[in-house]
Amino acid sequence: MADSAIEEAVNRALEEAPERAFRETVDLAVNLRDIDLNDPSNRIDESVVLPEGTGQDTSIVVFATGETAIQAADVADQVLDDDDLEDLGDDDDAAKDLADETDFFIAEAAMMQDIGRYLGTVLGPRGKMPTPLQPDDDVVEVVNRMKNSIQLRSGDRRTFHTRVGAADMSAEEIAENIDVILRRLHADLEKGPLNVDSVYVKTTMGPAVEVA
Repeated sequence: MADSAIEEAVNRALEEAPERAFRETVDLAVNLRDIDLNDPSNRIDESVVLPEGTGQDTSIVVFATGETAIQAADVADQVLDDDDLEDLGDDDDAAKDLADETDFFIAEAAMMQDIGRYLGTVLGPRGKMPTPLQPDDDVVEVVNRMKNSIQLRSGDRRTFHTRVGAADMSAEEIAENIDVILRRLHADLEKGPLNVDSVYVKTTMGPAVEVA
């Protein structure tokens, strides 16, 4: 169960958010301190599975062939084969559009080298190189897990944001997601919670509320 202070902060963020005609996301802003983010080894770059889901559609593209591609077609947004990969390599604009529209990429391990060759310059800087799929991995299971995942990525900035749910989820569900994220963050940071200066939760258009 999440800390009651987290749930109270989420409740405030939801209650103070003005009424909107669209479904808002709920985001977490994290401010770090006492950490040298110029050193890439100190940067946060983690995929976290949210126990209560993201509350939003997550776009997933799979690079695969054969039976894996057939299985992936039922659960992924797109399944691309070797020919599609080569076409993307020849069309920089299409590759960039795909990268910007997709939350996560998954690829059969055997295709990773070609993906690096054709799409590395597009996916790499965006932090979207595919998760390798090993021969004994269940692609359906991997895709479904990623549908409930978010990416924690600081880059070289002390402040970064991540999605933690949607405004029509309960405060308790969103708080559970935040709790998991903060636990993972504390485990990754050299000084744990001491490297976290402040954390705020907010809806898309609502005011930021500090998570105690």
